[in-house]
Amino acid sequence: MKAHLMYAERDVAAHIALPKYQHDVIQDLGLQTIVNAMAATDDNIAQVARETLLTSLSDIASIRYRQAALKDCIAHAEAVRELHDLAVQTVNAERRGFLYGIPMVGKTPGSVLFWAINLLEMLEAQLRRLRRFADQHASEFTSPAFTTLFEMLQRELSDDYLESIREHLRRLQFPNGLLLSAELGAGNKGANYVLRKGAAPESWMRRLFLGDSTGGYAFKIDDRDEAGLRALAALKDQGVALVADALGRSTGHILAFFKMLRTELAFYVGCLNLYEALNSLGCPTCMPTPCEAAAQKRSAARLYDPALALALGRGVVENDLGADGKRLVVITGANRGGKSTFLRSVGLGQLMMQCGMFVAADRFEASVCEGLFTHYQREEDPTMQSGKFDEELLRMSGIVDNVQANSLVLLNESFAATDAREGAEIAHQVVSALTESGVTVYFVTHQYEFAQSIQATEESAALLLLAERREDGTRTFRIMPGAPLHTSYARDLYDRIFGRSGEQPPTFEASAALRAREVSGGQN
Repeated sequence: MKAHLMYAERDVAAHIALPKYQHDVIQDLGLQTIVNAMAATDDNIAQVARETLLTSLSDIASIRYRQAALKDCIAHAEAVRELHDLAVQTVNAERRGFLYGIPMVGKTPGSVLFWAINLLEMLEAQLRRLRRFADQHASEFTSPAFTTLFEMLQRELSDDYLESIREHLRRLQFPNGLLLSAELGAGNKGANYVLRKGAAPESWMRRLFLGDSTGGYAFKIDDRDEAGLRALAALKDQGVALVADALGRSTGHILAFFKMLRTELAFYVGCLNLYEALNSLGCPTCMPTPCEAAAQKRSAARLYDPALALALGRGVVENDLGADGKRLVVITGANRGGKSTFLRSVGLGQLMMQCGMFVAADRFEASVCEGLFTHYQREEDPTMQSGKFDEELLRMSGIVDNVQANSLVLLNESFAATDAREGAEIAHQVVSALTESGVTVYFVTHQYEFAQSIQATEESAALLLLAERREDGTRTFRIMPGAPLHTSYARDLYDRIFGRSGEQPPTFEASAALRAREVSGGQN
């Protein structure tokens, strides 16, 4: 049996190879906040959510397959949680090693058979629950993933099949003892042991009036004959070895199905947890529209950063985006104007769309990308083995080694650790090389020379956005189309932090301290 809730034609891989740059993406996009909201303290959901978000789909049909399943989950959340709980309970019962209070002990054929019988008794009860669930809810779901699952359960878990399991369990209790056949082998040792199906026991009335007609010879081992008892146990193990192996494999297959069902449902339950958390904050969500990479689509309405909303426990400022046909988007403007938050919202929207989830927006349409990369500023190396600029270049080199056409690269204040002219030149060369290779780049920067050069040379191919600032210095955190400005209004922050009492402009040292505080501690 196969669940096929996340892929139409295959199971989720047991061990997923995560991208080399996963830690940067998790840190830069605040992905752990999303994972925590999805998990709701469940470690298995957290692992599945993290792996799924970091291993995006690039096939549009596969994305839509999951979207359809997720719509079913949102419409029937209680039923999906019940199904997930059933799978979790089944797996946990086996993991604890105790089935109805009976531990699995030893590894002899007899002990394996004993364990497998008890495990199969538990699994048989869970299979019956699964079948009843399918009968009760099959008509409510419409997605290909869930309709196929329920049809398979109703077909495979027929009444005859479930009754045959119960009959096998009854026989494996050996109520009438074991009937074995064997041959004499080399040295008159037993060989070719076979467990036989015993004849039905005679009725008590026949035995009463006609006596025991089974015939044959019998002997009894004294209770104190330990060697004899061990020999009898070894003989029994010889006979049940094949049965124990077959039953162990059968229960293993059934248990593997429940484990896969738990894993695949964990993703959808995680989506439900996040969906309900965002809805409780009054934040919009939508099913995005995935497009082919060649279309170069990326537009949104009321797009926001869900990680920030979850961290603050309230709704946050939403922005629109219209970057269709643009390989380069440059975002400039006032310090603490919402630029980094906007960049995270773009990255998270792309990741959520490409793993088949809803997106934190009222509308989201984007081309699929072949990998998402982030390059954000980092704290200075505490070991002093290298400077910040060396560290920036090293991380950029790693991105270049892994990036490919149709990738999405998010740069936040990159190359700001050197002087403005040199940083602008390096930024222009890197960005030009990436976009000419078919990579889409979103760049938050304070480098006026770089932004101005993009405006002068690539205005038609690039989208220039600006963080809005009102006349009184108030930040609205809205990102709008606009040409780069020569200032990032650091004086506004200086006045807010240090007060307006002095009329003299800040010294160079004070400006540097303010800039360091902005870079290391805050949201741009």
